[in-house]
Amino acid sequence: MNNRTELEKVSEEIMRFMRGKYVLDEVPGKYYDIDCLKFRQGKKTILSINIHETHYDFQIILGKAEREKFEAQRSDFPKEIQDLYDRERTLHDGKWLLIRVEDLASLEAVKQLILIKKKPNRKPFPKKQAVYASCGHRCDLCAHYTGGTISEEFRAELKKRLIRVYAGGADDGGYWGDDMKLCDGCHTGGLDKSFNCDSLKCAAENGVTKCQNCHTYPCDQARHMYQGLKPKIHTNTITADDVTCVILPYVDGQYGN
Repeated sequence: MNNRTELEKVSEEIMRFMRGKYVLDEVPGKYYDIDCLKFRQGKKTILSINIHETHYDFQIILGKAEREKFEAQRSDFPKEIQDLYDRERTLHDGKWLLIRVEDLASLEAVKQLILIKKKPNRKPFPKKQAVYASCGHRCDLCAHYTGGTISEEFRAELKKRLIRVYAGGADDGGYWGDDMKLCDGCHTGGLDKSFNCDSLKCAAENGVTKCQNCHTYPCDQARHMYQGLKPKIHTNTITADDVTCVILPYVDGQYGN
């Protein structure tokens, strides 16, 4: 049973959208005394999200060219967005829009504004030599995988990024150290050889050998071991390269086949 709140769904959806379409750093900050998360390209902020307990405020600044795009498309936006746009003054750096979002329906208009603000620029890893796990994720982009052509140099870089993203910069138990567990594929039971991973167990219970053959795929069970990366609005600093290397490979549908 799915017990996620509507706000949790908003949080997950905006992170999937931003990470899947854009190569941007994620930088925590403050809007007065309110925690916020900024998506930045260098020193330029593309989107800022102010984090409240009951809602999010999305802040987008539209420059001259972006205002022209909006005005050409304004009939495609809800009346609330059109009215907000008309009310806000145009300052020297553009028109500042602060949009309250409580549900997925109101998020859709924000996503369209983001697309006006910046054209998507993310290109996924090439799939030419891709190796897929039974859950559909990319083994060849996993630091634990030994069954492909992953180089030790690439593995070392991935380990640094895994520690920074998942362990807050400190490998507290040597999990990604010299004794890091290695895996040569799902056919041997996955990372922990004492039992199949939850995805494989679920697949077997549904009478299939891999998640992608299941009638319920994709679903929450078809996940890699790093479920802590379930997309959500956070207040951690994560670089664009971290997102590319150690987040997107484990997100459903991002680098899947």
